[in-house]
Amino acid sequence: MRERYSSCRTRQHNGGRDPKMRIDLEGKAALVTGSTQGIGRAIAATLADTGARVAINGRSPETVASVVADLESENRNRDLIAAPGDVTDPNGADAVLAAVGSVDILVNNLGIFGSTPALDITDDEWRRYFDVNVLAAVRLIRSSLPGMKERGWGRVLNIASDSAVVIPAEMIHYGMSKTALLAVSRGFAKEAAGTGVTVNSVLAGPTHTGGVEDFVYELVDNELPWDDAQREFMKLHRPQSLLQRLIEPEEIANMVAYLASPLASATTGAAVRVDGGYIDSIIP
Repeated sequence: MRERYSSCRTRQHNGGRDPKMRIDLEGKAALVTGSTQGIGRAIAATLADTGARVAINGRSPETVASVVADLESENRNRDLIAAPGDVTDPNGADAVLAAVGSVDILVNNLGIFGSTPALDITDDEWRRYFDVNVLAAVRLIRSSLPGMKERGWGRVLNIASDSAVVIPAEMIHYGMSKTALLAVSRGFAKEAAGTGVTVNSVLAGPTHTGGVEDFVYELVDNELPWDDAQREFMKLHRPQSLLQRLIEPEEIANMVAYLASPLASATTGAAVRVDGGYIDSIIP
């Protein structure tokens, strides 16, 4: 039995471990799209630490190979495979799926974002955001779901955003694509009803990913220590957040690991929030 390094276990009051609450994905194959950096990389690492065989995906074979090597060097017990390919292209998606084989856990994490004034968003940009953020996920679900249903177990997780609900005025095309992803998740959950397969979306809030520190220091005093700087940024520029700090990718990954596990068997068709209370609503 391989060692586990997951942060997703709970302890009993006596200091022991409750085996019923232990996340164990050994024997499951997971594909995490866009997993060479940021949230996707954190998700891939966490799923591997709970025993899953995880496919690392990105467009560049060299980058994918480098990330696989880095993740394996962090924990020699991780079972990782390289699955390079552009999943926004049908042929690329087929190549990625062929590298993985049967997919038990599909995490559609790939996404693009950027700010553009509302009236300047062209038809081509609207289509590009839909193709990358929505249609690529649909394509992979359409290919993976039949096998999951036949085996009587599977997990589909679509990484959405608080922007799906709180549409940002400066990037409504991005918000639109993430709102569409919520509808995709709910619809495919109905398709999988009663089969042992669950389909959910994860509403990720403002997250500490690459480039964010530079962005924060553009808006607050660059002499502040990072912890103080991010709290100042959140207070001034993201005041809706109840967490009042940026979310770490690993915090989102922990929720994904739970939803990917047998423990979440009764959660499907849901939009689960990991937003630090950013979305001002008492309804999930």
